Amino acid sequence: MSKRFLTDVIQQSTDMTGVAASRLAADLIEAIKAEIIGTGRFSLPDFGSFTVRETPKRTALNPRTGEKVAVKAGATVRFKASPSLKEAAFAGAKKAKRKTARAAKAG
Repeated sequence: MSKRFLTDVIQQSTDMTGVAASRLAADLIEAIKAEIIGTGRFSLPDFGSFTVRETPKRTALNPRTGEKVAVKAGATVRFKASPSLKEAAFAGAKKAKRKTARAAKAG
């Protein structure tokens, strides 16, 4: 999903101009970022939740040289899909698989 996608959806579902829809999409993204920074979590019912997880300091291997490299501690944002999103994605995957199978049979 991109900002352009959000802008198009907002513009199609309202009577907003493209500029106003783009500004609204940018404001939504900024609000989500602010919530994640402030609380470490953001969730949308029927979609999923984003949570901040800290990553510990560790050593890793450089795949080219095989030498050990120190990796700093940090943080990452993880996404966990809601059960309804998982169900919808699974149904969509099954439908796409059937469509592909039908096209292969016909061709």
